[in-house]
Amino acid sequence: MQSKLQSYIPENVLSQVLKLLEHDHLVVKIKNERKTRHGDYMRLPNGKHQITINSNLNKYRFLITLIHEIAHFEAYKNYGRFIKPHGIEWKRTFQHLMLPFLNPKVFPSELLPLLAKHFKNPKASSDTDISLALELKKFDEPNNKTYIFEVPLGSHFKLYNGKIFKMGLKRVKRYECIEIKTGRLYLFNPNAEVELLKDY
Repeated sequence: MQSKLQSYIPENVLSQVLKLLEHDHLVVKIKNERKTRHGDYMRLPNGKHQITINSNLNKYRFLITLIHEIAHFEAYKNYGRFIKPHGIEWKRTFQHLMLPFLNPKVFPSELLPLLAKHFKNPKASSDTDISLALELKKFDEPNNKTYIFEVPLGSHFKLYNGKIFKMGLKRVKRYECIEIKTGRLYLFNPNAEVELLKDY
């Protein structure tokens, strides 16, 4: 696990992370990209606990996601199985576990103020914190995707699942988009990544 994890997280945090994972019944698996989640935690029927993390995350998002999932395990261990998945027990645990990592030796200076703000009240997904999500994406491998907020009004775009949409107006925070096939209205976060269709 040590050599496997080292290539996914910032180089100087390995010993701290391994300490958090010191538990006989906790298993970490690195998975191929899943579009709907960065990672997850589950208690297995055999009594063991499993964390999975997507392999395509940049090292800062990987670390945040890993600590997020370890917080689920710790909250379960300390408070039992009847707590809300992202309730106050999980939030406090996540804040406590993440605090030692929130420094310039681990994260770039441009991320630290956004992380400090985010961890005052952590959400179920860092993707819902638009400013943080956009800043984190700057450390991803380059791709041919466009952010929703960059798509011109009236233009067409495609999602990873092949569905095609027409760009609409911005509401307060999200963008209205019409699915071409069904005519249904969907709302998209500004940091959603899509494929712009220039010749539609």
